[in-house]
Amino acid sequence: MSVRLYVGNLPKEPIERDDLQAIFADEGDSVSVKVIKDRKTGKCRGFGFVTVPTDEKADELIEKYNGQPFQENPLKIEKALPRSKEKPEEDSESRSEEAPTEGEKNTKRRKSNKKQRRGSEKAPDTGNVQPDPRWADELAKLKEMLNAHKTN
Repeated sequence: MSVRLYVGNLPKEPIERDDLQAIFADEGDSVSVKVIKDRKTGKCRGFGFVTVPTDEKADELIEKYNGQPFQENPLKIEKALPRSKEKPEEDSESRSEEAPTEGEKNTKRRKSNKKQRRGSEKAPDTGNVQPDPRWADELAKLKEMLNAHKTN
């Protein structure tokens, strides 16, 4: 199974695939290189990927090329994280029986917060609300004035 390596700290200027491939030329044709470019400008976005055939080869490349200079920048090479694709529905059904992941908890919190904001048309229960201490004295004076006005 092939292993993808993240190659970071590339200069943010036009870089061709062959320029980066030249660094890994000693490794032979088993190594493929991809430079990630900005769609509008065509300049490098500062990173790319190298694909190698085995995990052992990946470790060897990381050890050998991590920190090597490329156009005055030291390369940062590490194993790439797998792409996050939407899970098939089978996974989500089986996961519903398990405890929710941290991401699912955050999503539920956000949804519940929206519901609370939308439902805020109800009058708040003023019995539990404490006034802001900075304005407590002024509020007390206003309440006294209102009470005096109501009795008159």
